[in-house]
Amino acid sequence: MNIVPPLIGNDISISEKASTYGVSTICEIYQERERGFLSAHGYPSANAGPRFKEESVCSIRTPFQLDRDRIVYSNAFRRLKHKTQVFLSPLGDHYRTRLTHTLEVSEIARNIARAMRLNEDLAEAIALGHDLGHTPFGHGGETALKEIFSRHFSHNVQSLRVVDKLEKRGEGLNLTYQVRDGILKHAKGFGEILPSTPGNTALTVEGKIVRIADIIAYLNHDLDDALRSKVITENEIPDICKRQLGRSHSERARTMMQDIISNSGEKNIGGNIKFTLYIGESTYSAMTMLRQFLYNKVYRAPSVHQEFVKAKKVLIELYKHFMNDIDFLQIELERMEMAPWEPSKNSLKRSVCDIIASMTDRYALELYSRLFFPRPRV
Repeated sequence: MNIVPPLIGNDISISEKASTYGVSTICEIYQERERGFLSAHGYPSANAGPRFKEESVCSIRTPFQLDRDRIVYSNAFRRLKHKTQVFLSPLGDHYRTRLTHTLEVSEIARNIARAMRLNEDLAEAIALGHDLGHTPFGHGGETALKEIFSRHFSHNVQSLRVVDKLEKRGEGLNLTYQVRDGILKHAKGFGEILPSTPGNTALTVEGKIVRIADIIAYLNHDLDDALRSKVITENEIPDICKRQLGRSHSERARTMMQDIISNSGEKNIGGNIKFTLYIGESTYSAMTMLRQFLYNKVYRAPSVHQEFVKAKKVLIELYKHFMNDIDFLQIELERMEMAPWEPSKNSLKRSVCDIIASMTDRYALELYSRLFFPRPRV
């Protein structure tokens, strides 16, 4: 028995389906479907672009599908599996890493985008690329690079640099403008969950959704991991958060997604009708309180913070070593499959920052051990 369904439609060939739509390729069939499904606020892939370099159109994948695939196939994406989310190099199999965080953000973003008839492929591409520039050792690594490289260093800007200049040995991934914009503007730090400052939010609604999906994901899984590690107990979680959001991971995620889907829509702002993402006051308040709880009881917990202090020292020492040994820097850049340092293209500090930010936790620890730990003679 043949259990493989036809690629498009039942018992209809691709060419016949294309003829029905009045188009000639699978990509155009998808784009025709988008025109029939997307709301007026969804971003159609037919309008995607521009890219830095012109390229031939893929006959199978839309531009946003192509961007998604380029991100998934990148070295930077694969390295996320060995980068910290909250707990440094966890030995337990069930703790989140930067990769599993990214996948959870992607799923939440897709679910919200689908429910609101937006472009799922665009939301997914942005979500999968949003943390490609994250440092080893999580936000501890980001703090280290703020101190030794530039106080303006941020992982969202570094993520854009990864897809534009660092991947493929300096060629970059040549992504569409809409995906690049969403990657750059996803960051939130400890700012507003729903920012209103012009220029700080993504151009597309899909990009704005990724920012919220990122928050929904980490509020849930960081709490989950903190309970698993016994940094906190269930009784310590604020009662209002449990009552309003739910007592389990799935309940909290569903509550937050349903709230933003139900409350968002067209609103009259200063006489202009605009599509606005909105979370109900009760849910928004509970999310804000839960985030503050995580900052106070988890991210700044002595058992967690002490490990980040150690991690910062590792990165600072590696940074100094690279700055003083250019030959060694070139060797490690080649080992990382990155473009060699060229003074005409980048400052030395910029290239050292790039390699430090690109490292996984285990790569940084192994390199530190090799450079600074004494090795007994056999």
